[in-house]
Amino acid sequence: MDHLWTPWRYAYVTATDGAPRPGVPASLSGWPGDLGCVFCNLIASIDHAIANGMSQDDAERAGGLILRGKHCFICLNAFPYTAGHVMVMPYAHLDRLAALPTETAQELMDLAQQTEQVLQRLYTPHGFNFGLNIGKAGGAGVAGHLHMHALPRWAGDTNFMTTVSETRILPEDLEITWKRMREAFAELGRWGEAIMPGPEGLSIEPPHSGA
Repeated sequence: MDHLWTPWRYAYVTATDGAPRPGVPASLSGWPGDLGCVFCNLIASIDHAIANGMSQDDAERAGGLILRGKHCFICLNAFPYTAGHVMVMPYAHLDRLAALPTETAQELMDLAQQTEQVLQRLYTPHGFNFGLNIGKAGGAGVAGHLHMHALPRWAGDTNFMTTVSETRILPEDLEITWKRMREAFAELGRWGEAIMPGPEGLSIEPPHSGA
């Protein structure tokens, strides 16, 4: 029997169910809690770091949090299928689309539309995947907390390089993706396009040009 060595998958399997405090980045481990959900833990650890003196940018960069809305947020997928793979989800720990309050469902779609705009500007893809996997039987990796995947696609981007050649076809580091997408969302707001403000002073400010 041949064995394929895929070391990056170790991070994935140890960050899901059964791992200690899933969703809490090492640099945000000062948060003492555990809500039992990777996404709830992520937001709580970021907010704890900000409340205890870490800058908003540093805390949200560490957690891959790109944009906060009133009811929903956008974050990087830590194990992306393509560059630009993000997730849009409610803050509320809900597992069904039908369970979302109307305003939350509306904002989820608003942010998905903005995400499409940003991905188009940054990556000029041939197409997109936007999707919800609801329940474990539906393919949800985190079944308890609804989340929408959003990622750019290109003709011919599906191949066996990752498994057979031990090579990930991801031309962009996650931190670079975070920076580019954060700036692009800020640009949407700067030019007066639809964008949701962050809650209680935690909105993203557009980048400032030089004096």
